Amino acid sequence: MSLTVVCISASVWESTLFGQMKKAKEPRGKLFFLFVSTMVSTIIFILYVTGTSPVEYFSPPRPEPPKICPVGTAEHTITPLNNTDHFLVSAFMDQRVKGFDLRIISIFKTNSAKPLYCLFCCAGQLSNTTPTNILQHTEKFGFLFVTADIMCQIPQNCNATHVTLQTKPERVKALDQLWLPIRNQKTKGNEEKKLQFNFTVCISNLFGGINNVLQFVQTLEMYRLLGVDRVVIYNTSCGPELDLLLKSYNRTGFLEIVPWPIDLFLSPSWGWLYSVSGGDVHYFGQLATLNECVYRSMDRSRYVLLNDIDEIIMPYQHNNLMSLMNTLQQQHPNTGVFLIENHIFPKTVFEPSKRFHLPKWDKVPGVNILEHIYREDPDRTKYHPHKLIVQPRLVEQVSVHDVLKAFGTTFKVPPDVCRIIHVRVYLRGKLDAKELNEDKRLWDFNEKLIPSVDKALERAGLLRSEPAL
Repeated sequence: MSLTVVCISASVWESTLFGQMKKAKEPRGKLFFLFVSTMVSTIIFILYVTGTSPVEYFSPPRPEPPKICPVGTAEHTITPLNNTDHFLVSAFMDQRVKGFDLRIISIFKTNSAKPLYCLFCCAGQLSNTTPTNILQHTEKFGFLFVTADIMCQIPQNCNATHVTLQTKPERVKALDQLWLPIRNQKTKGNEEKKLQFNFTVCISNLFGGINNVLQFVQTLEMYRLLGVDRVVIYNTSCGPELDLLLKSYNRTGFLEIVPWPIDLFLSPSWGWLYSVSGGDVHYFGQLATLNECVYRSMDRSRYVLLNDIDEIIMPYQHNNLMSLMNTLQQQHPNTGVFLIENHIFPKTVFEPSKRFHLPKWDKVPGVNILEHIYREDPDRTKYHPHKLIVQPRLVEQVSVHDVLKAFGTTFKVPPDVCRIIHVRVYLRGKLDAKELNEDKRLWDFNEKLIPSVDKALERAGLLRSEPAL
């Protein structure tokens, strides 16, 4: 019987008996009164001995303290940091480096290094600050603003949901801060079984009003046929038709669009080397977007492919990426980084039969990659770039053509096993078809690729469906 029931029952019992006492004779009433008083005293004694108090049971629960953070969360993918020249991008839980719990991807001004401190929002309450370790990425290409990882530790007994940075160790008012949500929060259980995707493609950024619609839709549909589950693209600016296509793919869930308004905060370079192109930051912040995409995909994708919008990482001995990676991973079990060699298919050299010059695509802006089957031989006397397939959980920092820090080994995949089909301007001069290598690998997929491209263009309103005969 609960304490409440016992107390109430005793009270009712006493009241009832007192009523009966009025009807009884005086001596008998005194006996009943003595009996009831004894029972009540006994109950009070038992409660005293057991250390239980009726007052404690009926006391209301203590109200939770009001939440004071986060007051304002960052609404954009690039957030200026108060009292500095730096910019914050995203915050991720990352406990792979001893002594740290959190990694903040940032764009850092190299000549303005000052101590920074992490301030956490712990289930609505402010934490004490913790010092940071600022890791500037080694590939800077001469630019003043570079990608950096800001590492810090979460205080004990803090259920951290958001983080911000400040320049002083003393806590400041929550109202004065923009808070970053902490992603990749750890959960119990086998993380590998919870991965949502097998393959994610990260396309670093679109800028300059690019409108290469046909090549982009062909690339996405080719990747879908190869087994890609998700494509992530960082968009600064693109042309009107490409914008329609991106939004159409986004509605299907296949494409994730991350706004990237870098030109609102810095003067981004149109090239990769400051001494040639000038500007504040490398290639519209390409290095920051590639690293952000790796961490964005870390807890949801088994593999991540890092390449540009006009590149396809193509297996040549397997029909899809999963069978390729199963083979490579079995041969190289401790490898987390696979380098894929780049091969140029000049867009100025066309296949002569015009087999895949389809009139229905004539009004779609962009390059038709099926018309370009001639491949340059790489000049192996010079540096030759690669692109990447990585296991994101074995990678710490990436660059465009290599990984800067990793927890596993790296393997260069032979080009006869897998290579990049890169349809773009020539690299080795104006060579004709006889001086190039014929490579029809894309044609192996044409029966599925062409109708998939048509369907995607129709869905975006960029191609009229042909009437049924």
